[in-house]
Amino acid sequence: MKTSNLGYPRIGAHRELKRACEKYWSGRITLEDLLHAGKSIREENWKLQQQKGIDLIPSNDFSFYDQVLDTSLMVGAIPERYKNAQDTKSTLLDLYFAMARGVQKDGVDVIAMEMTKWFDTNYHYIVPEFTKDQEFELLSSKIVDEFNEAKAMGIHTKPVILGPVTYLLLGKEKEEGFHRLDLLPKLLPIYCSILKRLLDSGATWIQFDEPILSTDLSDKEQEAIKKVYQEIATAFPTLKMLLANYFGDFGDNLDTALSLPVCALHLDLKRSPNQLDTVLELGKLNKKISLSLGVVDGRNVWKNDFKTSLEFVQKAKTQLGEERVILSPSCSLLHVPYDLELEKNEQVLHEDVKDWMAFAKQKLEELQSLKLLASVPNYESHQHFIANLASMEKRKNSTLIHKPKVKKRVEQLHEKDFYRKSPFKKRKVLQEAHLNLPLFPTTTIGSFPQTQEVRRARSLFKKGELSEQAYVDFLIKETTDAIAFQEEVGLDVPVHGEFERNDMVEYFGEQLDGFVFSQNGWVQSYGSRCVKPPIIFGDVSRPSPMTVFWTSFAQSLTEKPVKGMLTGPVTILQWSFVRDDQPRSSTCNQIALAIRDEVVDLEKEGIQIIQVDEPAIREGLPLRKKNWETYLDWAIGAFKLSTSGVKDSTQIHTHMCYSEFNDIIKNIADMDADVITIECSRSQMELLDAFSEFDYPNDIGPGVYDIHSPRVPSLNEILKLLRKAENVLPASKLWVNPDCGLKTRGWEETKSALKLMVSAAQQMRKVEGAPTN
Repeated sequence: MKTSNLGYPRIGAHRELKRACEKYWSGRITLEDLLHAGKSIREENWKLQQQKGIDLIPSNDFSFYDQVLDTSLMVGAIPERYKNAQDTKSTLLDLYFAMARGVQKDGVDVIAMEMTKWFDTNYHYIVPEFTKDQEFELLSSKIVDEFNEAKAMGIHTKPVILGPVTYLLLGKEKEEGFHRLDLLPKLLPIYCSILKRLLDSGATWIQFDEPILSTDLSDKEQEAIKKVYQEIATAFPTLKMLLANYFGDFGDNLDTALSLPVCALHLDLKRSPNQLDTVLELGKLNKKISLSLGVVDGRNVWKNDFKTSLEFVQKAKTQLGEERVILSPSCSLLHVPYDLELEKNEQVLHEDVKDWMAFAKQKLEELQSLKLLASVPNYESHQHFIANLASMEKRKNSTLIHKPKVKKRVEQLHEKDFYRKSPFKKRKVLQEAHLNLPLFPTTTIGSFPQTQEVRRARSLFKKGELSEQAYVDFLIKETTDAIAFQEEVGLDVPVHGEFERNDMVEYFGEQLDGFVFSQNGWVQSYGSRCVKPPIIFGDVSRPSPMTVFWTSFAQSLTEKPVKGMLTGPVTILQWSFVRDDQPRSSTCNQIALAIRDEVVDLEKEGIQIIQVDEPAIREGLPLRKKNWETYLDWAIGAFKLSTSGVKDSTQIHTHMCYSEFNDIIKNIADMDADVITIECSRSQMELLDAFSEFDYPNDIGPGVYDIHSPRVPSLNEILKLLRKAENVLPASKLWVNPDCGLKTRGWEETKSALKLMVSAAQQMRKVEGAPTN
């Protein structure tokens, strides 16, 4: 029996990669320094996995930004606009970063590639762009180089490559008249070139990631999968292919998967525990194929239940023989933090809760323990099994988790709790009279730059090196300056800037019962952006107001309506590590009630506009359409529960980013937010098509510039996007705002961009004959 890991976190145990990349982008370190930082992380990861007894250790799971972008660079899928954007001193890595982040330097101004969510996770990938006459070439040998790098250390790895069908289907056609799968005959030879080089270097096992198999595929798409792996197997008969599907089961694609000439098939048994029985009972599994059992959860932080996992292992062993069983996480460990041993502060992470958890390093140890237990008779009497069972029982019965009052409040909800008092048309009339905003009202999504000074003050306060009063005084100054700037630039609906907040989910979790936190539990969201998700371990409630003080203070500084800023229940759920001992819908309603209490308190304090962000609604959508209705019922319901306790004159906003809305636009309308703001600039307003074709009833703020890129848009660029939006939607429905919050940007670029944005809105008003202020 072997153990295999599908992928390991790549940011470094202390976010070394984040710091190195950001220093390189700002010119503070050299390319050589950056490459050395990446190599150090890879070497540390490989050595650790070797020490933990992993038999099939992955390589090429490291990335300086994103594994899909790595694949685009590997196969030479470089959009035309970047080919002349680099100077003679630029390297392949500079081209790579330009595709991810855009370029605005020395007269060159090129926008970044589109970014969207990786299946149903909070990880973002860079969307490949394809044209009808697309050509591919072997441009980057990163996968071979990293295999040889590990080999030089005496570690024989299993290179990981994104499967060609998943790669193409994750991309977009940038012109009409073809389907991206039509490019497969051109793409496959490049893959074969890479595979040949890997085999020549001594590779034996290669892991092909095809998570697209967890989605609904057409006959054409399934045939493409068959064609690819038949051709690869024919060309490389000695190659051992491990086909990895994750984030769900194979569903209607199972027969296709079972027909493939691979050496091992990976099953995600955390998302879909029943599929092992399905595969074994079908009797279609080739006798030469091994099963990779994804029994350790690669998406969550909870300790593995050895009893349940070993039942899977023993069942597979009995039918297949142990030599055809591989133990594995359910997916890449990219989605969990590095090491629980780094959590040393019991005041931050309670020791009892910590005992129920496992981060990436501990999950490797769990694989090792499961392999050991599966190999000994009477494993129930082994100390590893006994200790694990005791931990499971303690968690199940803990009074830290279960709060009868919280459960009772959810049980007593009525249908009226999920609806506003009046329909939108009536609310809009009241809100227009109440708020008196101009046409094309301007606002931001909420946060302003979290400068080094802001982060330093927060850090000193948390360490006890800055008094509470001194910290509050600092925040008062930052908030006051932010309101003054917004008044000066002419924003119609200012925000307080969120200088007191570390993260849009973490900040709320820290003030809600039922949450705990880590000090070093960082995971990658995109590029150098890392988040430290809260951990929901028990019943959730709000002991006291969370945002009322700072929002009310900001409102006291201006006559304009300050927008209250909250994170919605679905996003808090999606962007946390969620308890796995009750339905996610139950946990979501508990959070919704806590947010509802906050919304009502903000209204009582005179806040007339309240934004409840839900960027994760689309992200949480199940990968198969047959499961959508159930999810959308409780997810949309939770948002409505959180926002329906206010008067008709109070305006509710929500924000969503980096999602496709076409297939759930009716459900987005069912949220009944008075205003929805969405990411639109990278897609050049493409996302608005869904809102026009459906005749979306409420108001919309399409983002007019990309805040994930450091470039400042031109006035004409913003105007062009606004005119595109006005061609799709009536001016009376349109708001003007950036794509997302501004916390990751610098003040200089933020001020420049917002001044241009306000100027664009004022010009649009002149065209409409409306007042500019």
